Amino acid sequence: MSLPTLLSQHIVRRPQRIALLQHIAEQGSITRAAKSAGLSYKAAWDAIDELNNLAHKPLVERVIGGKGGGGAKLSNEGERVLRLYQRLQALQAQVLEAAEDASDLDLLGRLMLRTSARNQLHGKVAAIGSQGRNDLIRLELAEGLCLDAQITHDSTLHLELQIGTPVVALIKAGWLELLSHEQVATSGHNLLDGLIEAILDAEDGPSEVRIALPNGHTLCALAEPVELRERGLGVSQPVRVQFSPSNVLIGTPL
Repeated sequence: MSLPTLLSQHIVRRPQRIALLQHIAEQGSITRAAKSAGLSYKAAWDAIDELNNLAHKPLVERVIGGKGGGGAKLSNEGERVLRLYQRLQALQAQVLEAAEDASDLDLLGRLMLRTSARNQLHGKVAAIGSQGRNDLIRLELAEGLCLDAQITHDSTLHLELQIGTPVVALIKAGWLELLSHEQVATSGHNLLDGLIEAILDAEDGPSEVRIALPNGHTLCALAEPVELRERGLGVSQPVRVQFSPSNVLIGTPL
């Protein structure tokens, strides 16, 4: 999946989040950029995590000690995507003029995929193995990071998966389990090492834990505060994330 294809679909569905890139370039601060974009600070970071995960390379880089808190700047890739977004804005008016009827735009909107999965990771198929009626799909993410997805053989055929096929791995936050390095991982599960970037406590329910992976992607997991304390997991602490291959959904570009 090319970056323009992937992000142009995202622009159609979530223009406010893509526009956030322009605010970051202008403000140099997440706090000020979020305010300019009409987003909460948390929503701004959610958008940044999602964009970074979908792109081949991170689009936004954190800057320690930035003015106004939460300093950030666009990477070279982010600047390139921003230029793409600005060109697509110019084309949008032409698309609206070309539509024969308002229902045409509604149809396009229905054809665009939306998902409730909190984690969306861009990658490509590296291997396909048979497991009875199921297939084990090895996915290669950015910087060579890999994970496995278990889907039915019929799904493999329906998605027309083959080596090199670009895909998006979808994993719900509740499907991720956080382990300390002393804990034994479950055999056959995916296991990724990362660093806890932030823990957002909820008034009622599990905390939202953001985990930075070595390849620049960010995972979001849910964990009860008591579990985090028992496992000695806190902000800036290393953590292992495990999840079953059967809990990895695969999406392909339209």
